[in-house]
Amino acid sequence: MHVQPFTLGPFPTNGYVAHDAGEAAIVDAPSATTEEHRQVIRYVEEQDLDVRHLLLTHAHIDHILGATALAEHFGAAWRLHPADRPFAEQAEEQGAAFGVPVKANPPLGAPLAEGDEIAVGDARLEVLHAPGHAPGHVIFLERGAGVALSGDVLFRGSIGRVQGLPQTSLEQLMRSIEAKLMALPDETRLHPGHGEATAVGRERIENPFLNGEVSTAE
Repeated sequence: MHVQPFTLGPFPTNGYVAHDAGEAAIVDAPSATTEEHRQVIRYVEEQDLDVRHLLLTHAHIDHILGATALAEHFGAAWRLHPADRPFAEQAEEQGAAFGVPVKANPPLGAPLAEGDEIAVGDARLEVLHAPGHAPGHVIFLERGAGVALSGDVLFRGSIGRVQGLPQTSLEQLMRSIEAKLMALPDETRLHPGHGEATAVGRERIENPFLNGEVSTAE
């Protein structure tokens, strides 16, 4: 599976086109302008990909700014965990709160659940529920390729934000990191919602929130 990143939007946020054998899943939609939407669409067209799935790791505003535009272009609805559905249904309100115009709430499709498998060509994206940063946050894991689209759970050298956001929990976030990411092989590549890609082994050793340098007690 190839994972193509796009860093877009006013809160530089990573969205991805994950593809295999001519089929693709778009994961998160940070694009905020027509030109940014076109960057994603152009890549899909140049690679001659059949977009089979629109997937959200979670529905904070920085990850759904382009969701409506991309859904309209590809003629599909976004799938996400039901615990984050209220955020997606309040996209316009979220945008107003951050001073970012949002055209409309994105269309939503069948819900995602822990253990779901999503076929993309010959690859399979497994859904891992990883709450803490958001109640319905999920990770998309391709075990065979050793690749995880990990959203805002864990970053290179840091962890997902829990201050100033609704329905967050540091304790829950740390449980998600330990149970869902640190249980994976060290060589597993992590493609986060912000910043550079990293690997499980690197974060296990160097991330100050995981190696004891920074206290995570609430």
